[in-house]
Formats: sequence, C-alpha cells, structure tokens
Amino acid sequence: MILGEITDLAQLTIGNKLLNEALCWVAEHHNDNFETGTLFLNENGTLKVNREEVAMLPQGKQMLEAHKRYIDIHVPISNEETIGWASIKHLQNITKTYSEENDIMFYGDEPQSYITVRPGQCVIFFPEDA
Repeated sequence: MILGEITDLAQLTIGNKLLNEALCWVAEHHNDNFETGTLFLNENGTLKVNREEVAMLPQGKQMLEAHKRYIDIHVPISNEETIGWASIKHLQNITKTYSEENDIMFYGDEPQSYITVRPGQCVIFFPEDA
C-alpha cells in the first residue's frame, strides 16, 4: 500500500508501466468534473478508471476488500475517506469468496490499521493488500 500526494506519486517510477500511466492520468484529471462510470484508458481494457459514488460506512462497519489481478487506486474527490487496511497474509474470515469475473473478495477480519486519504491524495492497494 502506498499513500501520498497525487502530484508526488505521478512522478514516481514504480516499475509497473500500467501503474505509472494510471498515476499520470490521475494527476492530470483528478480535478475534472466528476461523472460516474467506467473509462477505459487503453484498447485491451487492462487500464480502466471506475468512477463511483459510494456510501461511506463508519469505521468498524467496513469490510476489507481485496483483488488478485488489479491494483486499486482510491482518489477521494470532495471529502476525506478513512480506509481500513490489512495484509491478506493474516486474514482468515472470508465473508464473500473471490469472484473471478469482478476480481474481488471480502474479509470480515479487523483491519490492522486505518488510513485517512484526503482530496489531493491517493492510496494504492496491491494484490497483497486488503
């Protein structure tokens, strides 16, 4: 997991071409007018932006989510977001089994820590993060 200012993260060279492209796109477009929906940034669909308005649950009511194939970048637009985090190595309580189609699964374990992400920042979750 990486947390930082959008403009700082866009300058990193992480060693993953698609992630670098995604961070540059976020830096260039994070102040655009927000419209929900999916935007594909390349022809084969391996780089996409899911713009969603989600109901923020209070701390302790959130379930940990994880992905096996995708890197998940959270970018709050207007309000800060507090997110629980845990390494999947230590999780045992699967509440929704892995969906190959949606590349997502959920855990009922307690987060190991919480982070607050503010507008102008983003957090990157890797497949080993929940």
